[in-house]
Amino acid sequence: MRRALIGIAAWCGCVRAVAAPFAATVLPPPAAPGAAVQPYVRVPAGHVALAHVRLVDGTGGPPRDDMTVILDGPRIAAVQPAAAPVPAGVEVLDMSGRTVLPGLIGLHDHMYYIGRPDLDAQGRSEPPLVVPQMTFTSPRLYLAAGVTTLRTTGSVEPYTDLNLKAQIDAGQLPGPHMDVTGPYLEGANSPFIQMHQLKDAEDARRTVAFWADQGATSFKAYMNITRAELGAAIAEAHRRGLKLTGHLCSVTYPEAAALGIDDLEHGFFVNTQDDPGKEPDHCSAGTGTPTLAGMAPGSPAATALIADLVRHHVAVTSTLPVFEQQVALHAPLQPRVMEVLTPEAREAYLYARNARATRPNPQFEQAFRNDLGLERQFVAAGGLLLAGPDPTGNGGVVPGFGDQREVELLVEAGFTPVEAIRIATLNGATFLGLADRIGTVAPGKDADLVVVKGDPASRIADIEQVEITFRDGVGYDSAKLIASVKGRYGEY
Repeated sequence: MRRALIGIAAWCGCVRAVAAPFAATVLPPPAAPGAAVQPYVRVPAGHVALAHVRLVDGTGGPPRDDMTVILDGPRIAAVQPAAAPVPAGVEVLDMSGRTVLPGLIGLHDHMYYIGRPDLDAQGRSEPPLVVPQMTFTSPRLYLAAGVTTLRTTGSVEPYTDLNLKAQIDAGQLPGPHMDVTGPYLEGANSPFIQMHQLKDAEDARRTVAFWADQGATSFKAYMNITRAELGAAIAEAHRRGLKLTGHLCSVTYPEAAALGIDDLEHGFFVNTQDDPGKEPDHCSAGTGTPTLAGMAPGSPAATALIADLVRHHVAVTSTLPVFEQQVALHAPLQPRVMEVLTPEAREAYLYARNARATRPNPQFEQAFRNDLGLERQFVAAGGLLLAGPDPTGNGGVVPGFGDQREVELLVEAGFTPVEAIRIATLNGATFLGLADRIGTVAPGKDADLVVVKGDPASRIADIEQVEITFRDGVGYDSAKLIASVKGRYGEY
């Protein structure tokens, strides 16, 4: 457990300040569920005791058996042994056989799906690559899976995301708390037709300024941004007390750390510093795979890179599910995932899955193994590791289900189940500057909780068995939320 706490300890007092309104924006005062939300409410907010639960509190500490968590509306009133008396007027719900966790905090989540027009079994599709918004299905899937707070980590329809957040906050739609990231800060030659391509550093600064004024609370740099553009975007975000992360390629990890970036997405997969043919300010052909495949955990190169990131207080977001899909048959083929996809999305995913199964990529598979070790080494060195699935790629990573899979893959990487849960809860809250409100189960904190059937502290796959997600003290029925989107993800 000591290893699990190193990253938090190193970051205490070192997290860059966020804007004063950030907490109030991401975690506003709770609103009563409206007519469109009420059908999914299983436990109304009130004086409620979740009795006889196993508690995994998010700190990385050992689970506690036969506990009772008492909710007083949107707050946790008490955490006590089940044998202790419950105050009068509190409704007691017997949760024997269940585990209570903090709500998951997804720090690489999206509200869209990537579509490939006329995709065939050989992997051919017609341009352009398109990114349809999943404003109906995504928030329901996240909430159903236990995600109570998320960062959109790159938006193709930022006004839609901002309006969605407003309606969720007002109780008009079901969904998690949202840190809305502005539109991708992308440079020239982007493969995505829906992204603005920055012209220069001043354009990057103006873009950040404009979207911060519109209500975006974070920003994300993308693959073709230049160092000058990235530096200008970081400076403007920090001037406003906001944070900026990046899925990089044209800019290497050491270059981004020197510029003051707050977070790096995708573990160590997209660091291009040692890619053959890498030119300054240009994305390499290998997009980071050669660098990672050659960077063994514990090697001098890995140790130097990690020390540099820790010294600059740069967090790293692990997004193992999206990369797992590129390892032949590594990702399980889950019926629950297939059931929520549209027929077209399911067909496209199975085409891509079969293509990878018949054409394995040994270099990438080595890179995947190295990343698992580098994420462990990063935490052991004092780095703050965050969690998110990135529901994009070949279509096999679905919102919410992917967040659960990320926790399972952290265990595969070598973390214990309680360490993995902490990475997906308290670490995220710490990075966001919201650890006084969310991320652990403790008296006085927000009642953002997950009730899971089974014991994920000993069998991490049980994290998939979410029955109730509490957001602001309202318990949402996971099964009903999932049923409402079956056959729809990929459509809207």
